[in-house]
Amino acid sequence: MKNILDKIVAHKHGEVAEREKGRSVQELERLPMFGREALSLKSFLTQPGRNGIIAEFKRKSPSKGVINADATVVEVTTAYARNGASGLSVLTDTEFFGGSMDDLQQARAANNIPILRKDFVIGEYQIVEAKAIGADVVLLIAECLTKAEVKHLAEFAHNLGLEVLLEVHTADQLEKITPHTHLVGINNRDLKTFQVDIYRSMELLKQIPDSYPKVAESGMDDPKTIVELRNAGFSGFLIGEHFMKAEHPAQAFENFTRQLAAL
Repeated sequence: MKNILDKIVAHKHGEVAEREKGRSVQELERLPMFGREALSLKSFLTQPGRNGIIAEFKRKSPSKGVINADATVVEVTTAYARNGASGLSVLTDTEFFGGSMDDLQQARAANNIPILRKDFVIGEYQIVEAKAIGADVVLLIAECLTKAEVKHLAEFAHNLGLEVLLEVHTADQLEKITPHTHLVGINNRDLKTFQVDIYRSMELLKQIPDSYPKVAESGMDDPKTIVELRNAGFSGFLIGEHFMKAEHPAQAFENFTRQLAAL
């Protein structure tokens, strides 16, 4: 019986193979954005005037279905950036999350802060794509990649000038951290069941070397939780669903950051 992650990864292999047939790596390398120097999320997380939040644009998820079908990527992401976000996360998976590479390109054209390409990366082609559409950071998910694959893909991304956010969920996945990992994300959501446990971050945090900035992911819907996680040692907080499920995500983010600043 396949879990959700298995289904997504199986679909991704076919999807990426089709895209490779349609557009070669050489074509991607000729796109204007490919030559752009990427922004550093690692740096932006500690930049004065920014709050460490990596704010996500996400239309739907496998566990919740449609979250927000009406929000526009430019309106939402510019509000995120204007109100102190350290970075943006844009879903580019279409089948399961309703995103697209066009979403990321629109976010890039409208904003000058780091953008994470949020997808299920299984090979080099998607990393070249990420560079070509204006992403600054790629996500590698330890749950669906071997240690050797993480090492290879992280080095490949680093050599293209992109940063790598390695997402872990369990202690045994920490061995997949590599020298070319720029940030380590701890996902409070189990990608097999999509259940959330906010205190998972606290458990794994102490086992990660100090040299890696840590990003807490998923399940943070209260500014007080951000303060608690920041005091524990996190410098980044990837939040999406909480803002996107609001009728007006831009306003929801502004309200959240105002409350956070007051704490």
